[in-house]
Order: sequence, then structure tokens, then C-alpha cells
Amino acid sequence: MTGEVRLDLHVHSRHSPDSPLSLEALARRIPDTGLRGFALTDHNSVAGHAELRELRRAYPSYLFLPGVEVSTIEGHLLAYGVSEAPPPHRPVRETVEWVRAHGGESVLAHPFRLRHGVGGRIAETVTVDGIEVRNGHNSEINNAKAELLAARRQLAATGGSDVHALTDLGRAYTRFPDEAATVDDLLEAIRKQQTIAEGRSMAWVGRARLVVVNTGKFLRRGFHSV
Repeated sequence: MTGEVRLDLHVHSRHSPDSPLSLEALARRIPDTGLRGFALTDHNSVAGHAELRELRRAYPSYLFLPGVEVSTIEGHLLAYGVSEAPPPHRPVRETVEWVRAHGGESVLAHPFRLRHGVGGRIAETVTVDGIEVRNGHNSEINNAKAELLAARRQLAATGGSDVHALTDLGRAYTRFPDEAATVDDLLEAIRKQQTIAEGRSMAWVGRARLVVVNTGKFLRRGFHSV
């Protein structure tokens, strides 16, 4: 596995309430990143999946993985390979079962993040397929804790930038086996723990800037979280 198939597995588009990005703009950015594609993981929405299918036709050399970031009661869960969004604001274990029943793969998103992470107790025991161990908006400490947990539990390790701006794309990514050429191949690699997560964490200055930006978005949404 040389890892030439690199995908950013945590990307938000205009179908998330906190991102302005079009899928076309994201696709045009790919050549500047070293990626082969990305997973679309809008908040509690698969509204962009039809556009994602159009991207596959327009950019046949790229790989696009349909997904969604689900808000569970305990924190955020990434679901890949599902065609509809799981019901939000339910227990994470119930949501994982829903994803499995609908043929998808479940990955804990930034589990040690103070806001929107499920926390260590649940991350230690919930039956998921993988853990996001490289999140481009996380601190190095939180990413390292997630990486150790994934290794200890022998779960797939994934990486994603948590993209809300074009410059974020590719900051963190997941390496897949070279032979991965379809959505089913990508899902199978997660299922079989054949992924490697790489990329950069974010220093405290960048995270402080994000807090300011995200607070503004939160206020504009009328105090509604995602």
C-alpha cells in the first residue's frame, strides 16, 4: 500500500449550515491538494448527494464518497455509504445500528473534542467501524489520543480536514490501498482497517480563530447548533 489514493473524509459543502462551499469549487481544488477525491459529510443532510453523483460523471478520475455527519445525543458520528441521513439527536449506539442496517460504515468524528465529540468513555466501548484520528481542526493532543484509541481497539483510522473553507481541503486525509477504485472499495477498506490517517493538526492560534468564526456562524443561525 503506497497510499496514492488519498481522500479527505470530512468535507462540508453549502448543504451544511456552516459552510458556503459549492461541490464544483471543491472538485476544482483537488489538483492543488494531492488528493484523489473526498467524502461529502454535510451536517445531518444528504442534500448534496445528487450533486456528488454529477461530480463523478464530470470528474471520472476522482473518487467521491457519499456520507453525512450525524449529530447524536453524545456527539458527532460520520456515516459513509448511506443514501439517506440517519435521524439526528438520538443515542450514538442507536445511530450506529441505523447506519449498519442501511449498509454504511460508522466512524467517530473527533471523539475527544470538547464540543461535539462523544468523549473517551463512549469512544472506548461503542461498536463502530473506525475512529477519525486526524482531524485538521483538532489539537495534536486530541488527535494523538484518538490515534492511540483506534490502535488499541483495532479499528480503522481515518483522517479528514473538517473542511468549511477551500484552503482546508487536504489538510488531513486518509490513505487507501492503491487498488481502491470504487465507493465499495473505499467502504471495504474502512471495514477491513486498511486505511492510514495522515495530515496536520491545528495550533491553538488557528483554533482560537475558529472559535471566533464559529461563534459568529452560531449567532447568525439563531443559536442553533449543528
